Amino acid sequence: MNEATTPVPAGARVILASHNAKKLRELQRILAASVPGLDEDAIISSAGIALPDVVEDAITFEGNALLKAHSAAAATGLLAVADDSGLAVDVLGGAPGIFSARWSGRHGDDEANNDLLLAQLSDVPDAHRTARFVCAAALVAPDGTEVVERGEMVGRLLRERHGEGGFGYDPLFLPVGQARTSAELTADEKDAISHRGIAFRAIAKHVAPLLGS
Repeated sequence: MNEATTPVPAGARVILASHNAKKLRELQRILAASVPGLDEDAIISSAGIALPDVVEDAITFEGNALLKAHSAAAATGLLAVADDSGLAVDVLGGAPGIFSARWSGRHGDDEANNDLLLAQLSDVPDAHRTARFVCAAALVAPDGTEVVERGEMVGRLLRERHGEGGFGYDPLFLPVGQARTSAELTADEKDAISHRGIAFRAIAKHVAPLLGS
């Protein structure tokens, strides 16, 4: 069977190797819309599940995503999805990159990360504040089969925050072709153009065949 017609087995589940509730909702929306027969409730997070700690010591988004997905698949016996994503600022040579979530030294402190980035770019002209969000999404089956897809969203960084939605650097990021930041877009608008939306939709093509194999 081809990818479009491979049936999803009854009771099939997919685990997202992340405790991030906002990221889980994005994955649930995207996979449920892209994989016929897969309900949002069948896509679960690793929150509350005793998974081994994963040292994210790879030097690429793809490498770190695979580390997390392989660990989750091996520990649970489920098809596992993981992503590693971040912001690459051109004038900073691609930083913060894989260190985006802990750029300020405290993992997941969005306010501190944004404050530090704004300070580092304070004297950079608007024309040179170009950046891109990058996401590498990894899909790993319990037998070790793996697929990795990459998505990017290009834009530039503003000088102050706009919007209350999203997370991370979304309030500072203005995607190309948009008049609103990532934090001002609706969930559907963001999913349609975001780095994570692009990567997860590409991964979605492989979910049903692997669940049915």
